[in-house]
Amino acid sequence: MKRRINKVAVIGSGIMGSGIACHFANIGVEVLLLDIVPRELNEKEKKKGLTLEDKEVRNRLVNESLQSSLKSKPSPIYHKKFANRIKTGNLEDDISKVSEADWIIEVVVERLEIKQKVFENLEKHRKPGTLITSNTSGIPIQQMNEGRSDDFKKHFCGTHFFNPPRYLRLFEIIPGPDTSKEVLEFLNEFGEKFLGKKSVVAKDTPAFIGNRVGIFSIMSLFHMVKEMGMTIEEVDKLTGPVIGRQKSATFRTVDVVGLDTLVHVANGLHKGVPDDEAHELFALPDFIQTMVDNEWFGSKSGQGFYKKIKNEDGSSTIKSLDLDSLEYRDQKKASFATLEQTKTIDNVEDRFEVLINGKDKAGEFYRKSFGALFAYVSHRIPEITDELYKVDDAMKAGFGWEHGPFQIWDAVGVKKGIELIEAEGKKPAAWVNEMLESGKDSFYTVKEGNTYFYDIPKKEHIKVPGQDSFIILDNIRESKEVFKNSGVVVEDLGDGILNVEFRSKMNAIGGDVLDGINKAIDIAEKDYQGLVVANNGKNFSVGANIGMIFMLAVEQEYEELNMAIKYFQDTMMRMRYSSIPTVAAPHAMTLGGGCELSLHADKVVAAAETYIGLVEFGVGVIPGGGGSKEMTVRAADTFEKDDVELNRLRENFLTIGMAKVSTSAYEAYDTNILQKGKDIVVVNPDRQLAIAKKHALLMAENGYTKPIHRTDIKVLGKQALGAFLVGTDQMNAGKYISDHDKKIANKLAYVMAGGDLSEPQMVSEQYLLDLEREAFLSLTGERKTLERLQHMLKKGKPLRN
Repeated sequence: MKRRINKVAVIGSGIMGSGIACHFANIGVEVLLLDIVPRELNEKEKKKGLTLEDKEVRNRLVNESLQSSLKSKPSPIYHKKFANRIKTGNLEDDISKVSEADWIIEVVVERLEIKQKVFENLEKHRKPGTLITSNTSGIPIQQMNEGRSDDFKKHFCGTHFFNPPRYLRLFEIIPGPDTSKEVLEFLNEFGEKFLGKKSVVAKDTPAFIGNRVGIFSIMSLFHMVKEMGMTIEEVDKLTGPVIGRQKSATFRTVDVVGLDTLVHVANGLHKGVPDDEAHELFALPDFIQTMVDNEWFGSKSGQGFYKKIKNEDGSSTIKSLDLDSLEYRDQKKASFATLEQTKTIDNVEDRFEVLINGKDKAGEFYRKSFGALFAYVSHRIPEITDELYKVDDAMKAGFGWEHGPFQIWDAVGVKKGIELIEAEGKKPAAWVNEMLESGKDSFYTVKEGNTYFYDIPKKEHIKVPGQDSFIILDNIRESKEVFKNSGVVVEDLGDGILNVEFRSKMNAIGGDVLDGINKAIDIAEKDYQGLVVANNGKNFSVGANIGMIFMLAVEQEYEELNMAIKYFQDTMMRMRYSSIPTVAAPHAMTLGGGCELSLHADKVVAAAETYIGLVEFGVGVIPGGGGSKEMTVRAADTFEKDDVELNRLRENFLTIGMAKVSTSAYEAYDTNILQKGKDIVVVNPDRQLAIAKKHALLMAENGYTKPIHRTDIKVLGKQALGAFLVGTDQMNAGKYISDHDKKIANKLAYVMAGGDLSEPQMVSEQYLLDLEREAFLSLTGERKTLERLQHMLKKGKPLRN
């Protein structure tokens, strides 16, 4: 029988429980969120004359928790309307409703006796065959289901979501001794396909995989920084983006997560893994213990490793904690010669060899930290998992590492990694040397576009499972290359579909990228069936190369600038009017020109985490790559009655004028940047490219016909222009916008009104593109615009509009 999840019951509405409830609501599942009944009235309830029997009181805890979660930033939910999919209740009045659930998820406090009591109560109402899981970060699964029925045990296991559930993709599945194979397989697939997670089946060991390795890495670093006499600024400089980690690096991340949370897990490991060779590293260093005693937990307590100080003039200053004196001081800038050597190396994987060979403190830091990490993960197999790739998956999906420990080890070389281990007085696990002795010198290898990992029992490389649903560009780029220039690589995805992958800095769209898109369309129209535009970068594209625009504007090379903008427009129109279907697959930041490209594709297959918008107002111009035109066209296509035409156009005008950026792909439907019934959203980014390819192929197989150029676009002329100009006058008079902002808005108004036509009439897309380009060019000659462009260049953002 095919198991389906239509309704989920989440027991416990704390930060984690509410976050899990919101993410299930994100994917369209009906959720029942339950929590305990308050034992006493609060002051507000007393004033209202309520009693402990009133429903408002009995559901107070669950409702307050959910509302607090929904108000948090970043939001746990894709769209505020999705919160309607969550119903709340309490564990006394509504416990019987769990009988309607297909999956019950327990998320109460991390105390075994409480969890066991909850399960005892749930089993009275749970229908046989219902999945039941505990979101635990370390309590042994086999202890939690003691005393439960055989059916309960068969359908029970641990499912460890990482906080926040919407954003962190790790989904650890921990089977109990009686968990059925069918349940494990289902949860693994459901996590990947529906929840958008990286599902990892872990063994029932303390802290499982992610926290076992992640907490070791942090605690090891805590002990090492004192030994090396390093500052927190130095550590955060060395453990951030330079090695493919989050910008918040180590100490800022701990402040955000909460030192108390980290210490809780570390203490649990210190107690729970007495035979671990790194057992003493889980003991708290003196400075951490002092911080805990002082309740310096980070953001939640107002101070941690960093502290925000309010100055007399109302401004704020961030102070740093001195790890020796434990007093806050002014921040110190950290710089290292070794890091300077990596500035020209864009690929993070290629930096590791340079970093470990550094001659300064940075080099010593990397040799020590990587040596300790390599030794530790080698000894965790087969204790926490039998497959090494699961360790890497857990660290990437749960801790935001771009590369897992074994991938980093491969990057520096397995033999070199052993040298780093031995230099720290440690030894790798025996299987590592056995692997080298067998003639295999890497943990991973790529064959025919698939990743293979070294399987220790079999002593050979075998295929990482689950790849049939993915297309990994890193694996096929060289073997499937059809065309390449400095800005793009065009790859053959198979089945007659090409892919254009941006490879420019920050995936910015400049002349080389436009050349590559046009070349790809040429090739596809001649020999292929369809074209996808997708990449595996951190962001889809942060916009057009405004550095080039700035230089041409400063030099007053307006003819060249006009040609450059026209080339951008023409390329976008080729996306729309080629003889093959085009599909854009945006993800993460998709701004300015990246958004305009998506607007002109035949179809958009967007990752759920897509932050898309036309943001050109921020640099003093209007969208000039067809964005202003397209939002005018989309408004015109919704005109139904004369009394709403202006309102429809105004909505799209404000989308551009307010530089709105969606906080998820679902919000982009509200701004008309994504179109319902045409564009789709994919929750799992790993599957996005494969799904985009399928849609391109489906359009081709269904008999794709080249569209006819539009000449039927209704513009409103002076009717719209007058209304918009009155609006910008009022905004300016009220000091809501500057004189320059008013000028930009008026230029946009002129374009979207179709000029100062005396009455509404039908125009062509080219007519609107010409107006758009003329307005864009006129704004680049404005002093204020040039100042904004220059300011962004000085801030180190030369490629973002």
